[in-house]
Amino acid sequence: MSITRRTARRSVQILGVAAASSALALSAAGSALACNISEFSAEAKCDGSKGVITVTDQDASGTPATITVFLENNGADAKQVGEQDVTGSREGVTVTFNEDWSANAEYRVHVTAGKDKDHPIVDKDITPNLTTPSEGCSKGESTPPATPSPSESASTPAEESPTPSASESSSAPAGSSSNAPSPAAGDNLAETGANSNTGLIAGIAGALVVVGGGAVFFGMRRRGANSGR
Repeated sequence: MSITRRTARRSVQILGVAAASSALALSAAGSALACNISEFSAEAKCDGSKGVITVTDQDASGTPATITVFLENNGADAKQVGEQDVTGSREGVTVTFNEDWSANAEYRVHVTAGKDKDHPIVDKDITPNLTTPSEGCSKGESTPPATPSPSESASTPAEESPTPSASESSSAPAGSSSNAPSPAAGDNLAETGANSNTGLIAGIAGALVVVGGGAVFFGMRRRGANSGR
């Protein structure tokens, strides 16, 4: 009887240890599958020249969660960027918020997880807050300046409409002053008329002289002939 009792006691002890081990294992497995804030991560990225904020849920239990992103200003919420639902996985599920963030901006990412929204499993922020990179997404793009620099404003008029130099402006009057002043229109007409009529008048005068001389000579001959008779 004593041997049987001892054997029974040992069997009970062994069963107790096994049950306790199983309970611990189940508890550890349940803890491993429970949703935890450490399974969520946020990152500021660029999609071309635009900024985006991505949040990845690596909750292996697949607990439904709601992600809310806020822009911070001096430790307070400046605006709510957006809110999205996600069901995570061991490999990770990512949701994207279109936010054209500025350099060195700060965002608060809040996670609420659990099927019962009145009693969530997780209701915390991802810590620390998300801080964007020191360079914006459009750092590779060249944008024209709003106002031209002094060198540009000085050189542009010179290329488009050059102004005469001091030497050119001073030489122009000198060249015009060396030429004799042009006569008036009336003077030109008077001189032209005088020059063109002088030869004609001289010719007529000469012809009249010849005619007159011939007439005198002919008259004298007639008188001589009449007197001889």
